[in-house]
Amino acid sequence: MSFTWDVRIRFVDTDASGRIHYTAMFKYFEAAEFEFLRSRGATYDDFPECGFPRVHVECDYTGTTRSDELLTIGVEVARVGNSSFTYGFEAVCSERAVARGKITVVCLARSTGRPVRLPEAFLAVLGTFG
Repeated sequence: MSFTWDVRIRFVDTDASGRIHYTAMFKYFEAAEFEFLRSRGATYDDFPECGFPRVHVECDYTGTTRSDELLTIGVEVARVGNSSFTYGFEAVCSERAVARGKITVVCLARSTGRPVRLPEAFLAVLGTFG
Protein backbone atom coordinates (compact mmCIF):
# COMPACT_ATOMS: atom_id res chain seq x y z
CA MET A 1 0.00 0.00 0.00
CA SER A 2 1.28 3.44 -0.87
CA PHE A 3 0.05 5.22 2.29
CA THR A 4 -0.57 4.01 5.84
CA TRP A 5 -2.43 5.55 8.76
CA ASP A 6 -2.54 4.32 12.36
CA VAL A 7 -5.56 4.48 14.64
CA ARG A 8 -6.54 2.85 17.92
CA ILE A 9 -9.82 0.97 17.85
CA ARG A 10 -12.30 2.81 20.01
CA PHE A 11 -14.51 0.97 22.50
CA VAL A 12 -17.60 2.55 20.91
CA ASP A 13 -16.69 0.77 17.64
CA THR A 14 -16.84 -2.72 19.13
CA ASP A 15 -19.77 -5.11 19.39
CA ALA A 16 -21.05 -7.22 22.29
CA SER A 17 -18.27 -9.77 21.71
CA GLY A 18 -15.62 -7.06 22.19
CA ARG A 19 -14.50 -7.20 18.56
CA ILE A 20 -14.62 -4.35 16.08
CA HIS A 21 -18.15 -3.98 14.70
CA TYR A 22 -18.19 -4.69 10.99
CA THR A 23 -19.57 -1.24 10.11
CA ALA A 24 -16.79 0.52 12.04
CA MET A 25 -14.15 -0.71 9.60
CA PHE A 26 -15.73 1.48 6.91
CA LYS A 27 -15.40 4.53 9.19
CA TYR A 28 -11.71 3.74 9.64
CA PHE A 29 -11.27 3.22 5.89
CA GLU A 30 -12.89 6.59 5.23
CA ALA A 31 -10.73 8.34 7.83
CA ALA A 32 -7.62 6.81 6.22
CA GLU A 33 -8.89 7.99 2.81
CA PHE A 34 -9.11 11.57 4.06
CA GLU A 35 -5.63 11.35 5.62
CA PHE A 36 -4.32 9.95 2.33
CA LEU A 37 -5.67 13.01 0.49
CA ARG A 38 -4.23 15.35 3.14
CA SER A 39 -0.84 13.67 2.70
CA ARG A 40 -1.10 14.65 -0.97
CA GLY A 41 -1.90 18.27 -0.04
CA ALA A 42 -5.62 18.24 -0.85
CA THR A 43 -9.13 17.60 0.45
CA TYR A 44 -12.41 17.05 -1.36
CA ASP A 45 -13.32 20.62 -0.39
CA ASP A 46 -10.64 21.81 -2.82
CA PHE A 47 -13.01 20.74 -5.61
CA PRO A 48 -16.26 22.56 -4.74
CA GLU A 49 -17.74 22.00 -8.19
CA CYS A 50 -17.84 18.24 -7.51
CA GLY A 51 -19.50 15.94 -5.05
CA PHE A 52 -17.81 12.61 -4.31
CA PRO A 53 -20.41 10.06 -3.15
CA ARG A 54 -19.50 6.43 -2.56
CA VAL A 55 -21.23 4.11 -5.00
CA HIS A 56 -19.77 0.76 -3.91
CA VAL A 57 -18.11 -0.51 -0.74
CA GLU A 58 -16.84 -3.96 0.15
CA CYS A 59 -14.80 -5.55 2.90
CA ASP A 60 -13.48 -9.03 3.65
CA TYR A 61 -12.67 -9.60 7.31
CA THR A 62 -9.74 -11.96 7.80
CA GLY A 63 -9.01 -11.52 11.50
CA THR A 64 -10.37 -10.07 14.70
CA THR A 65 -9.49 -6.88 16.52
CA ARG A 66 -10.43 -5.53 19.91
CA SER A 67 -10.82 -2.17 21.57
CA ASP A 68 -7.59 -0.17 22.01
CA GLU A 69 -5.57 -2.32 19.60
CA LEU A 70 -3.52 -0.36 17.09
CA LEU A 71 -4.86 -0.68 13.57
CA THR A 72 -2.70 0.27 10.59
CA ILE A 73 -4.68 0.97 7.45
CA GLY A 74 -2.97 1.00 4.08
CA VAL A 75 -4.53 3.00 1.26
CA GLU A 76 -3.89 2.77 -2.46
CA VAL A 77 -5.57 4.09 -5.56
CA ALA A 78 -6.61 0.83 -7.18
CA ARG A 79 -8.40 2.12 -10.28
CA VAL A 80 -9.17 5.41 -11.99
CA GLY A 81 -11.82 5.76 -14.66
CA ASN A 82 -13.29 8.79 -16.42
CA SER A 83 -15.67 9.84 -13.64
CA SER A 84 -14.93 7.37 -10.84
CA PHE A 85 -12.06 5.85 -8.93
CA THR A 86 -11.55 3.05 -6.44
CA TYR A 87 -9.45 3.00 -3.30
CA GLY A 88 -8.05 -0.26 -1.98
CA PHE A 89 -7.56 -0.72 1.77
CA GLU A 90 -5.71 -3.21 3.92
CA ALA A 91 -6.07 -3.21 7.71
CA VAL A 92 -3.32 -4.78 9.81
CA CYS A 93 -3.24 -5.31 13.57
CA SER A 94 -0.16 -6.68 15.35
CA GLU A 95 1.31 -7.67 11.98
CA ARG A 96 -1.84 -9.69 11.14
CA ALA A 97 -4.01 -8.78 8.18
CA VAL A 98 -7.52 -8.29 9.57
CA ALA A 99 -9.45 -6.74 6.67
CA ARG A 100 -9.22 -5.85 2.98
CA GLY A 101 -11.68 -3.57 1.28
CA LYS A 102 -12.53 -1.26 -1.57
CA ILE A 103 -14.48 1.95 -1.88
CA THR A 104 -15.55 3.28 -5.27
CA VAL A 105 -16.24 6.99 -5.52
CA VAL A 106 -17.89 8.87 -8.38
CA CYS A 107 -17.40 12.51 -9.30
CA LEU A 108 -20.75 14.29 -9.64
CA ALA A 109 -21.27 17.84 -10.86
CA ARG A 110 -22.89 19.69 -7.97
CA SER A 111 -24.89 21.77 -10.49
CA THR A 112 -26.55 18.77 -12.18
CA GLY A 113 -25.99 15.77 -9.90
CA ARG A 114 -24.69 13.87 -12.92
CA PRO A 115 -21.33 12.08 -13.28
CA VAL A 116 -18.58 14.20 -14.84
CA ARG A 117 -14.97 13.68 -15.81
CA LEU A 118 -12.59 13.81 -12.87
CA PRO A 119 -10.87 17.21 -12.77
CA GLU A 120 -7.25 17.16 -13.97
CA ALA A 121 -6.14 18.71 -10.68
CA PHE A 122 -7.83 15.88 -8.78
CA LEU A 123 -6.19 13.28 -11.00
CA ALA A 124 -2.86 14.86 -10.09
CA VAL A 125 -3.72 14.44 -6.40
CA LEU A 126 -4.51 10.76 -6.92
CA GLY A 127 -1.11 10.35 -8.58
CA THR A 128 0.22 7.10 -9.97
CA PHE A 129 -2.09 4.15 -9.53
CA GLY A 130 -2.65 0.51 -10.35
